[in-house]
Amino acid sequence: MKKLNGESLNITEENLKALEQLFPEAFEEGKIDFAVLKQLLGDFVDDEEERYSFKWNGKGRALRLSQTPSLGTLRPCKEESKDWDTTENLYIEGDNLDVLKLLTKSYYKKIKLIYIDPPYNTGNNLIYHNDFTQNIKGYLSSSGQIDAEKHLLRNPETNGRFHTDWLNMMYPRLRLAKTLLAPDGIMVVAIDENEMDTLSLMLKEIFGQGSYEHAYIVVGHNPRGQQSNNVSYVHEYAFFIYPKDGNKYIADFPKDTVDARNLRDSGTESDRTDARNCFYPFIVKNKQIVQIGDVPDNSIHPISANVKRNDGTIEIWPINENGLEKKWRYARQSVKSILECLEVKEGRNSLQIIYNKSTGTMRSIWANARYDASEYGTKLIDALIPNNGFSFPKSLWTVYDTVKAITKDEKNSIILDFFSGSSTTAHAVMQLNAEDGGNRKFIMVQLPEPTAENSEAAKAGYKNICEIGKERIRRAGEKIKAECEDKDKAQNLDIGFKVFKLDSSNLKKWNPHPEDLQLSLQESVSNFLPGRSQLDVVYEILLKMGLDLTSPIEERKAGNETVYIIAGGALMICLGEKITLPVAKEIAKLHKEYDSELWQVVFRDTGFASDMDKTNIKETLKTAGLDEDSFVCV
Repeated sequence: MKKLNGESLNITEENLKALEQLFPEAFEEGKIDFAVLKQLLGDFVDDEEERYSFKWNGKGRALRLSQTPSLGTLRPCKEESKDWDTTENLYIEGDNLDVLKLLTKSYYKKIKLIYIDPPYNTGNNLIYHNDFTQNIKGYLSSSGQIDAEKHLLRNPETNGRFHTDWLNMMYPRLRLAKTLLAPDGIMVVAIDENEMDTLSLMLKEIFGQGSYEHAYIVVGHNPRGQQSNNVSYVHEYAFFIYPKDGNKYIADFPKDTVDARNLRDSGTESDRTDARNCFYPFIVKNKQIVQIGDVPDNSIHPISANVKRNDGTIEIWPINENGLEKKWRYARQSVKSILECLEVKEGRNSLQIIYNKSTGTMRSIWANARYDASEYGTKLIDALIPNNGFSFPKSLWTVYDTVKAITKDEKNSIILDFFSGSSTTAHAVMQLNAEDGGNRKFIMVQLPEPTAENSEAAKAGYKNICEIGKERIRRAGEKIKAECEDKDKAQNLDIGFKVFKLDSSNLKKWNPHPEDLQLSLQESVSNFLPGRSQLDVVYEILLKMGLDLTSPIEERKAGNETVYIIAGGALMICLGEKITLPVAKEIAKLHKEYDSELWQVVFRDTGFASDMDKTNIKETLKTAGLDEDSFVCV
């Protein structure tokens, strides 16, 4: 019989196992002999006192914090979810440090893209506060809600630990993120100038300069600029971290996502005579080019960049949006050769023809107008959710182009954002799936930070930013589906999400009271916490066993007890309070029905009618083919 422990993946143990495989001679009775290890490493050991290093106060504690397993769980919240029974997307509320720990078993090295937009440490925003002395119980108040004052703090520039506090917040989270990243996975971190240097040093240390490449992309985030004393800042940065083994990951990034150029070229009135063949319309319907129009007589001069026709099509002329004379970059007789590289895009006031090269390396500067956080961030979310309270969220297209570049050829991949804010990443994933028929899945993680008491968001009924993020996914998903012109793609589009909320473990034995022996003995009679459902425990078991949180769960009956069937019968969970031999015989019948090659059964440890019943049930299932270690109790 196997006892399931309540911990998340123990990263220290995993690291020791990996080290022992590489250097077995350095291990004696499970302990490391550092003298032997130094001999084995030879010239790679640096004993010099003066050497380059990146240190700050609290770094050691932050590292240990990242390796301390979590005893918490994620509780399902069906009522706040969308399409619970069919969706493969997740929205998780809670401190992302503990959430990342809890995801390590189920999503270890499975995430293709991690995209985060963490607090920039501007001196005005809130950052997560690591309390090194408390476990997950410190996250919860007596009512079960977060104590925001303990987990968020202001970090003014006058603080003597200004950079230190931010580093201590980011370091353990980035280390955990690395454990989730697939071997060919890519991480992207958005940042501005306040912590660009420190972030760069931290990422290089965590991901290593021998195994990963690091690209620094300048993104035109705010064309109007954020004024300082001498410089108006119009950009921010995106750090791309990708595997170094071969260049295919970066070389295969589609250039069209980052190097799209308007096909219009500069021109004058004389170009209508000297370069007549560069002045003609594209005939467009439903944002698709259906025809290249003829070169008109010089007397015909459209006054608009877009001209609507009676048949429902639109003529797109090289005149720019301000009505100024332009010409196309290519003559009419040549444009057919590049037709597959042309796309119709929505401009600020009109449709545009964009010239895209289909392949090529990614440029280090993204200057397209679509990355404007005001136009395609603030205004976009305001149109979906008025009074949302978010100022300058990421442009949808900044995230969209990032996701597209990294997952263009892997349309079933998982994208994680553990500073999800207004859920721009989820919106981008759904938008891309609608356009290319992909089945990418998203995992959003966000601390339910309360909205300001008298803010417009609070007045609109949004108690915290998670409520805004979830509502954006609901509204954006429905809008994307309604606007999707391909009915098959629309039908298959996953615009749902399962909501989970961080909490203490559902099982009392994983929330012990060593200071109160009598209470601990009383709780051993029934080891579920009051108010916790069987489904709460089922999902905790999935987490602790390393199964996907979106695994389909079927409910069947075995006598008077409910049996939860996961992964086509590979796992069966029965959490009844009076499990008897007839129940076990019904479970054996279910195993025969599902005919699964793998079989594991989990019971409530205090749920057997008697010790004799427990022994008989174990032997009955053993006879039916259940291995000794596959009989699990919680």
